[in-house]
Amino acid sequence: MSLSKKFLNNRLRLTVVALIAALSLGSLTAFSQDSARLAADAPDEYVVQVGDTLWDIAATFLRDPWYWPEIWYVNPQVENPHLIYPGDVLGLVYVDGTQRVTTVRGSSYRLSPEARVTPLTEAITSISYDSISAFLSRGVVIEKGEVDSLPYIVSTKGDHLIAAAGNTVYVRGSSANPGERFNIVHIGDKLIDPEDNRLIGYQGIEIGDGVVTRGGDPTTMNLTSSKQEAVQGDRLIPAAVEIPLNFFPKAPSSNIEGQIIAVVGGVTQIGQYQVVVMNRGSNDGLAVGDVLSVWQRGEVVKDRVEGGSVRIPDEQAGTLMVFKVYDRIGYGLVMEATQALHTLDYVRNPT
Repeated sequence: MSLSKKFLNNRLRLTVVALIAALSLGSLTAFSQDSARLAADAPDEYVVQVGDTLWDIAATFLRDPWYWPEIWYVNPQVENPHLIYPGDVLGLVYVDGTQRVTTVRGSSYRLSPEARVTPLTEAITSISYDSISAFLSRGVVIEKGEVDSLPYIVSTKGDHLIAAAGNTVYVRGSSANPGERFNIVHIGDKLIDPEDNRLIGYQGIEIGDGVVTRGGDPTTMNLTSSKQEAVQGDRLIPAAVEIPLNFFPKAPSSNIEGQIIAVVGGVTQIGQYQVVVMNRGSNDGLAVGDVLSVWQRGEVVKDRVEGGSVRIPDEQAGTLMVFKVYDRIGYGLVMEATQALHTLDYVRNPT
Protein backbone atom coordinates (compact mmCIF):
# COMPACT_ATOMS: atom_id res chain seq x y z
CA MET A 1 0.00 0.00 0.00
CA SER A 2 1.35 3.39 -0.95
CA LEU A 3 2.15 5.97 1.66
CA SER A 4 -0.56 8.28 0.35
CA LYS A 5 -3.23 5.53 0.50
CA LYS A 6 -2.14 4.57 4.02
CA PHE A 7 -2.40 8.22 5.06
CA LEU A 8 -5.88 8.52 3.55
CA ASN A 9 -7.07 5.31 5.22
CA ASN A 10 -5.74 6.43 8.60
CA ARG A 11 -7.38 9.79 8.13
CA LEU A 12 -10.67 8.11 7.18
CA ARG A 13 -10.51 5.90 10.29
CA LEU A 14 -9.82 8.91 12.47
CA THR A 15 -12.73 10.76 10.87
CA VAL A 16 -15.08 7.80 11.49
CA VAL A 17 -13.89 7.52 15.11
CA ALA A 18 -14.40 11.24 15.59
CA LEU A 19 -17.88 11.03 14.05
CA ILE A 20 -18.84 8.11 16.30
CA ALA A 21 -17.53 9.99 19.31
CA ALA A 22 -19.49 13.08 18.32
CA LEU A 23 -22.68 11.07 17.85
CA SER A 24 -22.14 9.32 21.18
CA LEU A 25 -21.55 12.65 22.88
CA GLY A 26 -24.77 13.95 21.32
CA SER A 27 -26.66 10.93 22.59
CA LEU A 28 -25.15 11.33 26.03
CA THR A 29 -26.06 15.01 25.99
CA ALA A 30 -29.65 14.20 25.03
CA PHE A 31 -29.74 11.49 27.69
CA SER A 32 -28.34 13.78 30.35
CA GLN A 33 -30.85 16.49 29.43
CA ASP A 34 -33.75 14.03 29.68
CA SER A 35 -32.38 12.60 32.94
CA ALA A 36 -31.95 16.08 34.38
CA ARG A 37 -35.65 16.65 33.82
CA LEU A 38 -36.56 13.68 35.98
CA ALA A 39 -37.63 14.40 39.53
CA ALA A 40 -35.01 13.51 42.13
CA ASP A 41 -37.38 10.91 43.62
CA ALA A 42 -38.91 9.72 40.33
CA PRO A 43 -40.12 6.12 40.81
CA ASP A 44 -39.16 3.26 38.50
CA GLU A 45 -42.86 2.38 38.31
CA TYR A 46 -46.10 4.10 39.27
CA VAL A 47 -49.60 2.62 39.49
CA VAL A 48 -52.21 5.12 38.26
CA GLN A 49 -54.87 5.84 40.88
CA VAL A 50 -58.49 6.91 40.53
CA GLY A 51 -58.55 10.69 40.84
CA ASP A 52 -55.07 11.18 39.38
CA THR A 53 -54.58 13.80 36.68
CA LEU A 54 -51.94 13.83 33.99
CA TRP A 55 -50.41 16.89 35.68
CA ASP A 56 -50.07 14.90 38.94
CA ILE A 57 -48.48 11.96 37.13
CA ALA A 58 -46.11 14.18 35.16
CA ALA A 59 -45.05 15.88 38.40
CA THR A 60 -44.34 12.45 39.89
CA PHE A 61 -41.76 11.71 37.21
CA LEU A 62 -40.53 15.17 36.22
CA ARG A 63 -39.24 18.29 37.91
CA ASP A 64 -41.21 20.35 35.37
CA PRO A 65 -44.46 18.62 34.29
CA TRP A 66 -44.63 20.53 30.98
CA TYR A 67 -41.79 18.38 29.62
CA TRP A 68 -44.17 15.41 29.60
CA PRO A 69 -44.58 15.27 25.77
CA GLU A 70 -40.81 14.96 25.42
CA ILE A 71 -40.48 12.00 27.78
CA TRP A 72 -43.78 10.16 27.19
CA TYR A 73 -43.34 7.16 24.91
CA VAL A 74 -46.36 6.02 22.93
CA ASN A 75 -46.55 2.24 23.08
CA PRO A 76 -47.74 1.10 19.62
CA GLN A 77 -49.06 -2.16 21.10
CA VAL A 78 -51.60 -0.33 23.28
CA GLU A 79 -54.99 0.65 21.93
CA ASN A 80 -55.48 4.43 22.31
CA PRO A 81 -51.85 4.77 23.49
CA HIS A 82 -52.23 8.39 24.55
CA LEU A 83 -54.89 7.50 27.14
CA ILE A 84 -53.96 6.44 30.67
CA TYR A 85 -56.38 4.58 32.93
CA PRO A 86 -56.58 3.82 36.66
CA GLY A 87 -54.62 0.66 37.35
CA ASP A 88 -52.14 1.19 34.51
CA VAL A 89 -48.52 0.74 35.53
CA LEU A 90 -46.24 3.44 34.16
CA GLY A 91 -42.51 2.88 34.21
CA LEU A 92 -39.17 4.40 33.28
CA VAL A 93 -37.73 2.55 30.30
CA TYR A 94 -34.89 3.07 27.84
CA VAL A 95 -35.90 3.78 24.23
CA ASP A 96 -32.99 4.19 21.81
CA GLY A 97 -30.71 4.89 24.75
CA THR A 98 -32.95 7.59 26.23
CA GLN A 99 -35.13 7.34 29.31
CA ARG A 100 -38.84 7.51 28.63
CA VAL A 101 -42.05 6.94 30.57
CA THR A 102 -44.52 4.49 29.08
CA THR A 103 -47.25 2.02 29.97
CA VAL A 104 -45.45 -1.14 31.05
CA ARG A 105 -48.60 -2.97 32.09
CA GLY A 106 -52.21 -2.10 31.30
CA SER A 107 -54.95 -2.28 33.89
CA SER A 108 -57.40 -5.16 33.91
CA TYR A 109 -60.08 -2.49 34.08
CA ARG A 110 -59.08 -1.14 30.69
CA LEU A 111 -58.59 -4.55 29.10
CA SER A 112 -61.80 -6.12 30.36
CA PRO A 113 -64.60 -6.59 27.79
CA GLU A 114 -66.94 -4.42 29.85
CA ALA A 115 -64.48 -1.53 29.76
CA ARG A 116 -64.52 -1.37 25.99
CA VAL A 117 -67.88 0.39 26.09
CA THR A 118 -66.89 2.67 28.96
CA PRO A 119 -66.81 6.35 27.89
CA LEU A 120 -63.38 7.91 27.38
CA THR A 121 -64.12 10.17 30.32
CA GLU A 122 -62.96 7.26 32.48
CA ALA A 123 -59.41 7.87 31.25
CA ILE A 124 -57.10 10.04 33.31
CA THR A 125 -57.59 13.69 32.35
CA SER A 126 -54.96 16.42 32.26
CA ILE A 127 -56.71 18.46 34.93
CA SER A 128 -59.58 17.76 37.27
CA TYR A 129 -63.07 18.56 36.02
CA ASP A 130 -63.94 19.74 39.52
CA SER A 131 -61.10 22.27 39.33
CA ILE A 132 -62.70 24.12 36.41
CA SER A 133 -66.31 23.73 37.55
CA ALA A 134 -66.20 27.38 38.63
CA PHE A 135 -65.58 28.31 35.01
CA LEU A 136 -68.59 26.29 33.96
CA SER A 137 -70.98 27.47 36.65
CA ARG A 138 -69.97 30.83 38.07
CA GLY A 139 -68.48 33.05 35.44
CA VAL A 140 -67.64 33.67 31.85
CA VAL A 141 -65.87 36.24 29.74
CA ILE A 142 -67.57 37.09 26.48
CA GLU A 143 -65.39 38.26 23.62
CA LYS A 144 -66.21 41.60 22.07
CA GLY A 145 -67.27 40.15 18.73
CA GLU A 146 -69.34 37.39 20.36
CA VAL A 147 -71.85 39.52 22.27
CA ASP A 148 -73.98 40.55 19.29
CA SER A 149 -74.29 36.96 18.07
CA LEU A 150 -75.72 35.60 21.34
CA PRO A 151 -79.48 35.06 21.72
CA TYR A 152 -81.18 37.59 24.02
CA ILE A 153 -84.34 37.96 26.08
CA VAL A 154 -86.81 40.14 24.20
CA SER A 155 -89.81 39.90 26.52
CA THR A 156 -91.29 38.29 29.62
CA LYS A 157 -94.63 36.50 29.66
CA GLY A 158 -97.37 38.40 31.48
CA ASP A 159 -96.99 41.82 32.98
CA HIS A 160 -93.51 41.19 34.40
CA LEU A 161 -90.70 43.56 33.52
CA ILE A 162 -88.26 41.19 35.16
CA ALA A 163 -88.18 37.41 35.35
CA ALA A 164 -87.12 34.89 37.97
CA ALA A 165 -87.30 31.12 38.44
CA GLY A 166 -90.67 29.83 37.29
CA ASN A 167 -91.28 32.66 34.82
CA THR A 168 -91.43 32.29 31.04
CA VAL A 169 -89.36 34.47 28.73
CA TYR A 170 -89.18 34.89 24.98
CA VAL A 171 -85.84 34.81 23.23
CA ARG A 172 -84.68 36.07 19.84
CA GLY A 173 -81.68 34.92 17.85
CA SER A 174 -81.95 31.29 18.91
CA SER A 175 -82.52 28.17 16.82
CA ALA A 176 -82.67 25.93 19.89
CA ASN A 177 -84.99 22.95 20.18
CA PRO A 178 -87.21 22.05 23.15
CA GLY A 179 -85.21 20.56 25.99
CA GLU A 180 -81.99 22.49 25.34
CA ARG A 181 -80.62 24.33 28.36
CA PHE A 182 -78.99 27.75 28.52
CA ASN A 183 -77.29 29.95 31.08
CA ILE A 184 -78.56 33.50 31.27
CA VAL A 185 -75.90 36.17 31.67
CA HIS A 186 -75.98 39.91 32.09
CA ILE A 187 -73.32 41.81 30.17
CA GLY A 188 -71.18 43.42 32.86
CA ASP A 189 -67.98 45.43 32.98
CA LYS A 190 -65.74 45.88 29.99
CA LEU A 191 -62.45 44.01 29.89
CA ILE A 192 -59.71 46.31 28.62
CA ASP A 193 -56.31 45.05 27.50
CA PRO A 194 -53.89 46.79 29.89
CA GLU A 195 -51.23 46.89 27.18
CA ASP A 196 -53.04 48.75 24.41
CA ASN A 197 -56.31 49.84 26.10
CA ARG A 198 -58.36 47.98 23.51
CA LEU A 199 -61.68 46.40 24.42
CA ILE A 200 -61.24 42.62 24.60
CA GLY A 201 -64.64 41.59 25.90
CA TYR A 202 -67.08 41.78 28.79
CA GLN A 203 -67.55 40.13 32.13
CA GLY A 204 -70.58 37.88 32.03
CA ILE A 205 -72.63 37.96 35.24
CA GLU A 206 -74.58 34.76 35.73
CA ILE A 207 -78.29 35.40 36.24
CA GLY A 208 -79.67 31.87 36.19
CA ASP A 209 -80.57 29.18 33.70
CA GLY A 210 -83.51 27.94 31.73
CA VAL A 211 -84.79 25.27 29.39
CA VAL A 212 -86.38 25.78 25.97
CA THR A 213 -90.00 24.67 25.90
CA ARG A 214 -90.89 25.73 22.35
CA GLY A 215 -88.76 26.56 19.32
CA GLY A 216 -89.34 29.31 16.78
CA ASP A 217 -88.76 33.04 16.59
CA PRO A 218 -89.12 34.05 19.32
CA THR A 219 -88.15 30.92 21.24
CA THR A 220 -90.03 30.21 24.47
CA MET A 221 -87.96 29.36 27.53
CA ASN A 222 -88.83 28.60 31.13
CA LEU A 223 -86.44 29.88 33.82
CA THR A 224 -85.54 26.99 36.10
CA SER A 225 -83.28 28.87 38.53
CA SER A 226 -82.20 32.43 39.17
CA LYS A 227 -79.66 34.26 41.30
CA GLN A 228 -81.07 37.64 40.35
CA GLU A 229 -83.77 38.90 38.05
CA ALA A 230 -83.42 38.54 34.28
CA VAL A 231 -84.30 41.55 32.15
CA GLN A 232 -84.69 42.38 28.48
CA GLY A 233 -81.35 42.25 26.69
CA ASP A 234 -79.77 39.61 28.91
CA ARG A 235 -77.92 37.06 26.80
CA LEU A 236 -78.01 33.28 26.58
CA ILE A 237 -75.02 30.96 26.34
CA PRO A 238 -75.18 27.15 26.08
CA ALA A 239 -75.24 25.46 29.48
CA ALA A 240 -72.82 22.81 28.26
CA VAL A 241 -69.43 24.36 27.57
CA GLU A 242 -67.14 22.00 25.71
CA ILE A 243 -63.86 21.69 27.60
CA PRO A 244 -61.32 19.15 26.32
CA LEU A 245 -59.67 17.57 29.34
CA ASN A 246 -57.41 15.06 27.59
CA PHE A 247 -54.31 16.91 26.45
CA PHE A 248 -50.62 17.05 27.23
CA PRO A 249 -49.20 19.84 29.41
CA LYS A 250 -46.44 21.47 27.35
CA ALA A 251 -44.41 24.62 26.92
CA PRO A 252 -45.89 27.05 24.35
CA SER A 253 -44.63 26.66 20.78
CA SER A 254 -44.23 30.44 20.50
CA ASN A 255 -43.09 33.16 22.87
CA ILE A 256 -45.96 34.30 25.11
CA GLU A 257 -45.88 37.54 27.09
CA GLY A 258 -49.20 38.58 28.57
CA GLN A 259 -51.11 39.45 31.72
CA ILE A 260 -53.90 38.10 33.90
CA ILE A 261 -56.86 40.40 33.31
CA ALA A 262 -59.62 38.70 35.31
CA VAL A 263 -60.34 35.84 37.67
CA VAL A 264 -63.50 33.75 37.60
CA GLY A 265 -65.46 34.18 40.80
CA GLY A 266 -64.67 37.84 41.39
CA VAL A 267 -61.98 37.38 44.03
CA THR A 268 -59.02 39.75 44.20
CA GLN A 269 -56.35 37.27 45.29
CA ILE A 270 -55.78 34.17 43.21
CA GLY A 271 -54.65 30.80 44.54
CA GLN A 272 -54.22 27.21 43.40
CA TYR A 273 -56.97 25.71 41.22
CA GLN A 274 -58.62 29.04 40.48
CA VAL A 275 -59.47 29.98 36.91
CA VAL A 276 -57.97 33.12 35.40
CA VAL A 277 -58.39 34.97 32.12
CA MET A 278 -55.38 36.22 30.14
CA ASN A 279 -55.06 38.80 27.40
CA ARG A 280 -53.52 36.24 25.07
CA GLY A 281 -55.30 33.80 22.80
CA SER A 282 -54.96 31.75 19.63
CA ASN A 283 -54.03 34.87 17.63
CA ASP A 284 -50.89 35.05 19.79
CA GLY A 285 -50.02 31.36 19.42
CA LEU A 286 -51.54 30.27 22.74
CA ALA A 287 -52.97 26.74 22.70
CA VAL A 288 -54.76 24.31 24.99
CA GLY A 289 -52.24 22.55 27.22
CA ASP A 290 -49.73 25.39 27.23
CA VAL A 291 -48.08 25.94 30.61
CA LEU A 292 -47.13 29.47 31.65
CA SER A 293 -45.22 30.90 34.58
CA VAL A 294 -46.86 33.72 36.52
CA TRP A 295 -44.58 36.60 37.49
CA GLN A 296 -45.19 39.53 39.78
CA ARG A 297 -43.71 42.86 38.77
CA GLY A 298 -41.15 44.07 41.27
CA GLU A 299 -42.18 47.25 43.02
CA VAL A 300 -40.21 50.48 42.88
CA VAL A 301 -38.56 51.34 46.20
CA LYS A 302 -36.51 54.25 47.43
CA ASP A 303 -32.77 53.79 47.75
CA ARG A 304 -32.10 55.46 51.09
CA VAL A 305 -28.33 55.03 50.77
CA GLU A 306 -27.53 56.41 47.34
CA GLY A 307 -30.79 58.19 46.75
CA GLY A 308 -33.26 57.83 43.90
CA SER A 309 -35.32 54.72 43.35
CA VAL A 310 -34.78 51.20 42.13
CA ARG A 311 -37.11 48.48 40.84
CA ILE A 312 -37.02 45.20 42.73
CA PRO A 313 -36.56 42.20 40.37
CA ASP A 314 -39.68 40.41 39.15
CA GLU A 315 -40.48 37.26 41.12
CA GLN A 316 -42.02 34.03 39.85
CA ALA A 317 -45.18 33.40 41.85
CA GLY A 318 -46.94 30.45 40.22
CA THR A 319 -47.71 28.21 37.27
CA LEU A 320 -50.89 27.86 35.25
CA MET A 321 -52.10 25.62 32.43
CA VAL A 322 -54.30 26.80 29.57
CA PHE A 323 -57.51 24.81 29.05
CA LYS A 324 -59.59 27.05 26.77
CA VAL A 325 -58.59 29.62 24.16
CA TYR A 326 -60.37 32.16 22.00
CA ASP A 327 -58.91 34.63 19.52
CA ARG A 328 -57.69 37.22 22.03
CA ILE A 329 -58.23 35.63 25.43
CA GLY A 330 -57.30 32.39 27.14
CA TYR A 331 -58.49 30.61 30.26
CA GLY A 332 -55.93 29.05 32.57
CA LEU A 333 -56.08 26.94 35.72
CA VAL A 334 -53.55 27.86 38.41
CA MET A 335 -51.63 24.65 39.10
CA GLU A 336 -49.12 26.05 41.60
CA ALA A 337 -48.99 29.28 43.59
CA THR A 338 -46.09 30.10 45.89
CA GLN A 339 -47.86 33.31 46.91
CA ALA A 340 -51.17 35.03 46.24
CA LEU A 341 -51.53 36.01 42.58
CA HIS A 342 -53.34 39.11 41.34
CA THR A 343 -54.85 40.54 38.19
CA LEU A 344 -52.23 42.27 36.02
CA ASP A 345 -49.57 39.76 37.05
CA TYR A 346 -47.51 38.68 34.04
CA VAL A 347 -47.62 35.32 32.28
CA ARG A 348 -44.60 34.04 30.36
CA ASN A 349 -43.13 30.89 28.91
CA PRO A 350 -41.86 28.59 31.68
CA THR A 351 -38.13 28.52 32.32
